[in-house]
Amino acid sequence: MASRHPRGPWIHRAAIRLFTLVLAVLIFWLLGFFMQDIRSIRGPDYEQIEARHVDQGLVARSEQLTREIAERSRQIDARSDEQRLAGDQARNIERTINQLIELRRLSIEKDVLLPEEEQAGLTESLNHFLDSQTSYQDLNRQIAGLSAAKRELEDEKRLVEDRIAEQRIPAREEFNGLSERHRLRLAFIQLACLIPVLLVAGGMLIKRKESIYFPLFLALGGATLVKVSLVIHEYFPRRYFKYILILVLLAAVTRILIHFIRTVAFPKSQWLVKQYREAYERFLCPVCEFPIRTGPRRFLFWTRRTVNRGVPPQETVAEEQAYTCPSCGTVLFERCSSCQKIRHALLPHCHHCGAERDGEAGLPAESRGF
Repeated sequence: MASRHPRGPWIHRAAIRLFTLVLAVLIFWLLGFFMQDIRSIRGPDYEQIEARHVDQGLVARSEQLTREIAERSRQIDARSDEQRLAGDQARNIERTINQLIELRRLSIEKDVLLPEEEQAGLTESLNHFLDSQTSYQDLNRQIAGLSAAKRELEDEKRLVEDRIAEQRIPAREEFNGLSERHRLRLAFIQLACLIPVLLVAGGMLIKRKESIYFPLFLALGGATLVKVSLVIHEYFPRRYFKYILILVLLAAVTRILIHFIRTVAFPKSQWLVKQYREAYERFLCPVCEFPIRTGPRRFLFWTRRTVNRGVPPQETVAEEQAYTCPSCGTVLFERCSSCQKIRHALLPHCHHCGAERDGEAGLPAESRGF
């Protein structure tokens, strides 16, 4: 007979479940911090890889061309500002000349000579206007020359960038390969740390199922299993992850199915006692579920669902007698070897004197199938 442990108050059982969950969360966080430290291991350096594949002279030339293009752009902007100022000055002088010409026209119409100062001002304005136009055209030529030089520099830079881009292709391929190997290395390091913990926790869960410290093993195993699943999902491609996931699920479901098959084929005494107790409570044979028709219920009909609906007739208490299931032949009530009163044959203790049944309660040999 297996040893019996008290279940304890419900609040204690609820506290055990709660703190098991809290412990699992804390273990998950601890494993997460450890995995984060592993992920901090530095991977390949792209700049070093690029330096081996790309001509540094071309890189220096590209940087120089970038600076020269920026300088040409700055010069073009400066000349454009000067040209805009020259254009504004020419327009102002043009308005002044128009006003002087209008005054001269009026003086000619009225046959009045303009003062010498105004004639000199008109001549000077014309000279300034011509100088402004000359300066404007000169700036325009400079801007055109700078723009042409800038286009030549841009064309040269485009050719240099194309050559650099061609040389960067093998550099990127090497970097991608090294990065992928580094990711797999990190994944294997993390799994090498997690899987032993998971195996230990799984072994303890299987071997110490009856231990009072089973919740500790359950929290460790559950947290580690979730972390292993996340690591696999993070580092392995989705097409591989789905196969890994289905294989793990197949293994888990197969293990659970085998457990239940063995539980049915080779039941433990506590499960048999629970099954027998529930069957006696419903007045059904624990082996074949045929109604136990003895005492006041010998003329009634009921099933597992309707056992509480029928009310047995009131009758004088008759002497208890041994009873055997007429369907499968299992002895359900027998005489106690200690007090000689009728007791449940498949339960471990006599309800009259409490004497323990000789031998372990179990199903008859012919009923251990499926």
